[in-house]
Amino acid sequence: MGLQEYTAKRQFGKTPEPKPDVTHAGRRLEFVVHKHAARALHYDLRLELGGVLKSWAVPKGPSLDPAIKRLAVMVEDHPLDYKDFEGVIPEGNYGAGSVIIWDRGFYHHPHAGDDKENEQRLLEGLKKGDLKFVLEGEKLQGEFALVKTGKDEKSWLLLKKKDRNAATEDILKENRSIVSHKTLEEILETGAEKTFRQKKLNQVRLHEALETDELKDAPVTAMPHDIKPMLATLIKEPFDHPDWLFEVKWDGYRALAEIRDGAVSLYSRNGISFDKKYLPVVESLRKIGFEAVLDGEIVILDDRGRPDFQQLQHYRESGRGHLFYYVFDLLYFKGHDLTSLPLFKRKELLKRILPPVPKIRFSDHIWNEGVLFYQASKEKGLEGIIAKHAQSVYETGRRSRQWLKVKTRLTQEAVIAGFTEPRGSRKYFGALVLGMFKGDELLYIGHSGGGFGARGLKEIREKLDTLIQKECPFNVRPETNTPVTWVKPELVCETGLSGWTEDGIMRHPVFLRLREDKAAGEVVRDNGG
Repeated sequence: MGLQEYTAKRQFGKTPEPKPDVTHAGRRLEFVVHKHAARALHYDLRLELGGVLKSWAVPKGPSLDPAIKRLAVMVEDHPLDYKDFEGVIPEGNYGAGSVIIWDRGFYHHPHAGDDKENEQRLLEGLKKGDLKFVLEGEKLQGEFALVKTGKDEKSWLLLKKKDRNAATEDILKENRSIVSHKTLEEILETGAEKTFRQKKLNQVRLHEALETDELKDAPVTAMPHDIKPMLATLIKEPFDHPDWLFEVKWDGYRALAEIRDGAVSLYSRNGISFDKKYLPVVESLRKIGFEAVLDGEIVILDDRGRPDFQQLQHYRESGRGHLFYYVFDLLYFKGHDLTSLPLFKRKELLKRILPPVPKIRFSDHIWNEGVLFYQASKEKGLEGIIAKHAQSVYETGRRSRQWLKVKTRLTQEAVIAGFTEPRGSRKYFGALVLGMFKGDELLYIGHSGGGFGARGLKEIREKLDTLIQKECPFNVRPETNTPVTWVKPELVCETGLSGWTEDGIMRHPVFLRLREDKAAGEVVRDNGG
């Protein structure tokens, strides 16, 4: 093949790759395997033969498992000095991206005698399309073969022969250069222009995620739709434990995101679409560029970095506040259902693949130190923390004790069952009559007349007017200080309270906000343990 094609594809003043040079004779034949983040991430097997490096691109990389056959596409010959090349090929050049020397060493024909016979047998095998050879590398050892498929002149198969070096373990997990001991990412960090570097980093992380053992344990399925999220159980006190990780309990809307072919569906825990209400998040999710289902929380942060739920509710009208989607779980990724994997593995994979796009953030965690994390959250005015067992699987639609929540203040969701007449200068209504479900029965749990602003009173009354009914929704009609108007028990709110009476009535309930993302039938007592 010669080096004409190699030379024609490169601008040697603009790429650090070596120019063609004189051949190096009189020494053992060498091989090199480059790992290369070009347009697609792949491995290049190069065998010294006939004064050049005969080269094959191996998209899925070499394997030590004799049961695995890898496609190897023959490419142009490379100069012998290319065996020492490692670095970044700049954007705009052929093969632009980072390159590491993944493995290298010597090689020979399995039945060769002297050097002359060795090279002769190898050349004959190459010509016949059945090239057998023994590698003596740092990662790859033992006998291999390259066999032409007959499909075309360039398509070969790379096979590992059965010998003492054969193994079923994935050798590609060893992802560092044997020369610099750097990964493709680390090579990019020091040798690429910023925009190009970030594009390539995203590509490398995505490809290497597909090589992980985790995905081998995740079944291949079609993407699920309209998922009900896993829920946490309330407990009273924080705790420390080395098998648990702890996250911020974000004060926002729980949201799941389905991403496929650039299309995005963002919806609440009850299937309410957020696509239009939080369009900037949807637009950012479109930039992720791979098939996935994410679980997280839509939040608006104020200028001090604290969640502001009121601004979140009115974001579509006002456009005010710093809007983010904090992602804390990965349920589906490129054809694989991850819900049966341990949580810590799902989060590791999520952190690795989530690109730095606007409005999307990885919701990080700490290990073990739950008490300290809770105190810090309380001091910062956050809603609380979530504790998750690191080995927990994702239990779709279930409230689990593998996930626990600890609030920094006592709150309770409630169903609005009616409203009383206002007194004095108060407009719209006096208090909300509240209940919660026990089985199919709605139980009275108190009424709240505090916590409303003038705008809130008007907005709530407008929503309640569409639900007015004559019948009391409780089996036992509660007493109220002023006349009450009953409504269909469909609207959910959240209240703060100081505790509970013995007969199950909230003490000093104060209205906090509507929870339009939650279904009335789900509202039950938050017992705190």
